[in-house]
Amino acid sequence: MTDNPPGLDLQRLADHLGTGPLRAELIEGGRSNLTYRLTDGTERWVLRRPPLGHVLATAHDMTREYRVLTALHGSPVPVPRTVRLVTDSEVIGAPFYLMEFVPGTAHRSSAELAALGPERVRALADHLADTLVALHAIDPREVELADFGRPEGFLARQVQRWGKQLAASRSREVPGIDELAAQLAATLPESPAPTLLHGDYRLDNVLVGPDDRITAVLDWEMSTLGDPLTDLGLLVMYTQLAGRFAGVIPGVALAPGFPSSAELVDRYARGSGRDVSAVPWYVAFASFKLAVVLEGIHFRYSQGRTVGAGFDRVGELVPRFVEHGLTALKES
Repeated sequence: MTDNPPGLDLQRLADHLGTGPLRAELIEGGRSNLTYRLTDGTERWVLRRPPLGHVLATAHDMTREYRVLTALHGSPVPVPRTVRLVTDSEVIGAPFYLMEFVPGTAHRSSAELAALGPERVRALADHLADTLVALHAIDPREVELADFGRPEGFLARQVQRWGKQLAASRSREVPGIDELAAQLAATLPESPAPTLLHGDYRLDNVLVGPDDRITAVLDWEMSTLGDPLTDLGLLVMYTQLAGRFAGVIPGVALAPGFPSSAELVDRYARGSGRDVSAVPWYVAFASFKLAVVLEGIHFRYSQGRTVGAGFDRVGELVPRFVEHGLTALKES
């Protein structure tokens, strides 16, 4: 804990909240919005705010995150209880929200997960899949989220959106990336009924208690209403590529006992009753999205507009995600 973490003016924050002196620490692991542990010495909270120097408020909408967490509290999907939303940027320089501190472990490596042993690893992975089923079973109308997105034409819009993102960061030829985008657009599957989506569902975005049960699902900044198989496709891609791209894809799925991607898909299918025959398309789409994200990082790095550990090697990873996407499409 520190008195002066980056991105927080603790004195102004304490004055606004009406608490005593505050201490905070930045929680590592997040790639976008900033997350802090916060305490006044008696109570503990977690604070979320947009990244420093961000420009597009719509990409880091604190109100959307706060709303979905508030809606889901008390549902079969465990989430932290929300405490306060502050949209006034004058307090800390950006909008933010507070939620309760939930104890638990975010497993980020295969070594730390393997310490649980194969049986516990399998049980945890099964619970991860079951929690995704539970999320997709929630009726958005019953939790007042019926207007949380535009599910009609969701997949077509998503492919188009990420194609535009690619065009905005195009600085070189990437073998196969245009072919992948074109094939995705030409082979859109028929979506099942829309559901609430997490947007980045994976093991290191949940907290796990000592009983190997999920205590909280975190990082809802990409949540919306749409095709539930996009969540599943992303989870499958992370599982298939575990350990192959250090710093980009978590290696947790390499831990002994972690189910194969096919086993995760089968468990989701049995729990949800959904047709999962088109999952390879969704894996290809997930690969395309991550390729575009990494190409954007490569572009900004090559322009001297961003810095970060390993950013100098991000560019060489992009064609490998494209290749994985094209391979997945051949199976669809």
